[in-house]
Amino acid sequence: MNTLLSINTRNAVLLKMAELLERDREAIIAINKTDLDAYSGDDISMFDRLKVDDAKVDEMKKAVTHLASQDDPVGVERFSFKHDNGMQVYNKTASFGTVLIIYESRPDVTVEAAGIAFKSGNKILLKGGKESLRSNLKIVELWHEALKAYNAPTDWVEYLQFNRSETQAFLEKPTQKVDLIVPRGGERLIAFVKEHATCPVIISGRGNNFVYVHQEADLDVALDVILNGKSKISACNAVDKVLIDEKLPKKDVFVKHLISKLKHSNIEVLGDETISKAHGLEGIKSDDIWYEEFLDYKILIGEIGSNQDTIAMINKYSGGHSSSIITTNQKEAKLFMENVDTAAVYHNASTRFTDGGQLGLGGELAISTDKLHQRGPIGLQHLVTNKWYVHGSGQIR
Repeated sequence: MNTLLSINTRNAVLLKMAELLERDREAIIAINKTDLDAYSGDDISMFDRLKVDDAKVDEMKKAVTHLASQDDPVGVERFSFKHDNGMQVYNKTASFGTVLIIYESRPDVTVEAAGIAFKSGNKILLKGGKESLRSNLKIVELWHEALKAYNAPTDWVEYLQFNRSETQAFLEKPTQKVDLIVPRGGERLIAFVKEHATCPVIISGRGNNFVYVHQEADLDVALDVILNGKSKISACNAVDKVLIDEKLPKKDVFVKHLISKLKHSNIEVLGDETISKAHGLEGIKSDDIWYEEFLDYKILIGEIGSNQDTIAMINKYSGGHSSSIITTNQKEAKLFMENVDTAAVYHNASTRFTDGGQLGLGGELAISTDKLHQRGPIGLQHLVTNKWYVHGSGQIR
């Protein structure tokens, strides 16, 4: 087990990493181009996540720089108690130890996730997808250079170059102690990890997010929120389903306008029975489509009777990630936000804000759709467990 590095050393390594990302910016983009050229799949959202350009490098630099500026999440006192017998009791945050993250196609995760784990005193094992191997190995090389610059062991950040069967073997019988696993990717990856892991797993689950246009909605806001929700189809915070209140004034005019705007952005628009008939859209073959996360240029619009019906529908079909109500009625917004069972609930705002950086965390390891131990974006202060410190002078019970 690695001895916890001082906060000064951890911050210095993070700032060094920002320097190295800038120094090797062109090399990272060139190496990533070889990954992009070698990618033969037809998953457009995977390709989008795989790509590293100048803006992506800027984001990586910003993530590690911001992490360096944040308070140390380790050793924070959460509770204290003076026992009758004179013992002093504290509960403080503590590192997990070793965190394994398994992810697909996103080289920026190799910076952000490793940075969050490292700052919170955890050793990180990175298992990226084969499609981003060259990009990931280059970034890990920079991590090792940053660690060496401050005489820190390079195994704080380790890359596991495993294929599927080697990954399964490692999950079932790890060759080193692993305290927490975070799978970031599709449902197949998550199911695979849950099936084989022998330690706790934080599920970074599917999106399938809903926007509900209530009968008292500001229609300009509704339009902006829906279109923005579809502006990045590869994101887990993208919108896939829109529910329109059947009592919405000028409903047909609004839906017609919405469909034309979506189609203008090359988004395929599907409708439930009512909407497809009224607007000449392709209907849906089965209600199972309401469960689907599209990760594609595709959206489904349906009509709904009430806020209560909407809450029930979202709680049945959504991925537990994000949902938004568009309304000028505060009471209806409160009802929706308190009863919808998703990690993030929005009132008159886009689901695209479900992101560690956007919600003030500076970055995220993943977005958890689990309820234990943290829900939504997992930032620096969530990648810790806790520990009891008890100071005595010979007390016995």
